[in-house]
Amino acid sequence: MARAVRPRSALTAVAGTVLVVGCGVVGTRVARHLADSAWVSTVVIDDPTSLYRKGLVASKPRVSPLGMRSWESVAPDVVVLALPAGHVEPAARALRLGANVVSVGDAVADGRGLFALGPMAASLERRVVIGAGYAPGLTCLLARHGSAEFDEVDEIHVAKTGTAGPACARQHHAALSSESLDWRDGRWERFVGGSGRELCWFPDPIGGVDCYRAALVDPMLLQPVFPEARRITARVGATRRDRATARLPMLRRPHPEAGDGAVRVEVRGRRDWRVDSIVLGSAARASIGTAAVAAVAVEELLAGRFVGPSAGGLAAQVADPVTMLRAVAALGVVCLKFEGATVGSVEPRRRASEAV
Repeated sequence: MARAVRPRSALTAVAGTVLVVGCGVVGTRVARHLADSAWVSTVVIDDPTSLYRKGLVASKPRVSPLGMRSWESVAPDVVVLALPAGHVEPAARALRLGANVVSVGDAVADGRGLFALGPMAASLERRVVIGAGYAPGLTCLLARHGSAEFDEVDEIHVAKTGTAGPACARQHHAALSSESLDWRDGRWERFVGGSGRELCWFPDPIGGVDCYRAALVDPMLLQPVFPEARRITARVGATRRDRATARLPMLRRPHPEAGDGAVRVEVRGRRDWRVDSIVLGSAARASIGTAAVAAVAVEELLAGRFVGPSAGGLAAQVADPVTMLRAVAALGVVCLKFEGATVGSVEPRRRASEAV
């Protein structure tokens, strides 16, 4: 039987229980962060096949495996979905138990399905946070933060490079061969994945990377927040080999954890009666960035500091993006603001300052 939904005030009174579903590279890092959080009393991991589970449980006393227990017996306050894909069914199950949901996935199909859970979440007074990772996730916060400098936002362009664990690498591979959605002049336009090459400059040590259209959920999360924007796009860094083999099975097994990655958000608009643009970004391993954003999102949920719709991205639900960006920076993921940046294919000056 599903437990009764506790009122939001109860979540702010005591530390909560968090269930992490999927304990790969990202899920393990999320669990470690939450095990050290004052907002969390217990972390339960649901992944019997994880190679990291034994070491995680041994090193963190507040972490325990689900084992033979059911989700109902754990009675989680927040369920973190760190699965490669297929987030909709477990998210609905979590809502029926009275839990909030934090999804770190970036699959377009999952994004659409989680948006559709909005009415259910609203009726239960719970929230579904979609794309609480490095990109989307941190990119959504940067877009919100950057937009505050403009009187009107005309365009938002998101780019990312690098992957987390093997599941993320496979998702990146599939996204390059799938249909891309751009928001243009009040409607969605479809493009072939792997098209639209653009040289994007990321914070050091990444530098310039060729980025291409792909099946990315970022525009879907940003468009409701910026309905006045004429263009919202997202691209992913890729090599010629990535593009050439995107429609084939992966030719080699992904690395257990990839190296450095980065994200970049360019906001263009009008301020003081002139057209201008700013570029915000971050460089870190994708698994580290994703875990930091997801962990902070859980803390914000338990603190009752989310606003906006019951299902949406961080740009729509966070009351103050600067507070979250500072919390993420405290976990080692620092965001930078390029000075003197212009459009995406032009390298910004190398001076950069902290965005928050």
